[in-house]
Amino acid sequence: MQPPPIAVTSGKVPVFVFPQSITFYLDDQSTHKQVLTLYNPYDIPIKFKVLSTAPNKYKVIDPEGILKAHCFVDIVVRHTALTIANCNVVDKFRIKMQEHPSKQGIGKRDVEARLLSGTYESIERSNLEQEMFQHLPTNEGKQQTSYALTPQNKQIDRGTNYVALVAGIVCIAALLLPTEGEHSPRIPDYLHLSVNFKLIFSFVLGMVTIIVLRL
Repeated sequence: MQPPPIAVTSGKVPVFVFPQSITFYLDDQSTHKQVLTLYNPYDIPIKFKVLSTAPNKYKVIDPEGILKAHCFVDIVVRHTALTIANCNVVDKFRIKMQEHPSKQGIGKRDVEARLLSGTYESIERSNLEQEMFQHLPTNEGKQQTSYALTPQNKQIDRGTNYVALVAGIVCIAALLLPTEGEHSPRIPDYLHLSVNFKLIFSFVLGMVTIIVLRL
């Protein structure tokens, strides 16, 4: 039994974009250019357009275009106002989707963007130090601030997100299955996945990968 196609009906539909937010680091040149990936799992081509709350601070390569059915496109975003005054300010990109060629709006998604001072490594190290140290209360009314290591001999362990790992394994297994129309006598026809489902599994696998790498 073949799965039903993903069709666009009247009204709003989900906009699949990854990642959900982007971060630039002032002193890390490798982060001054970020990539947003827009997916179209639907059965029709869509017209997309990228808007920004601070267009003078960013340069977007190909901010609008036509995305074919069951395809994806990488949108390159470059930060062009790398100053300390712009740090810790949250900007937003809005990705709007329209039916093509009718231009009827069918969905939108906002992606937050921020610039942080320092580098990615320095920010992560600072966050780690905050977890290791805790603020001690003042004694007998003395206005003093002191810091000490946590009293427990506790190793810092971010843990393993087993749900994410299992989801990743499931997605990889699904992507290894043959696509509809491929000849594979060893695998039953009902395990042949459509392009629609493989595109969704690919999107989920990308999100799971980011979650696992941040653990």
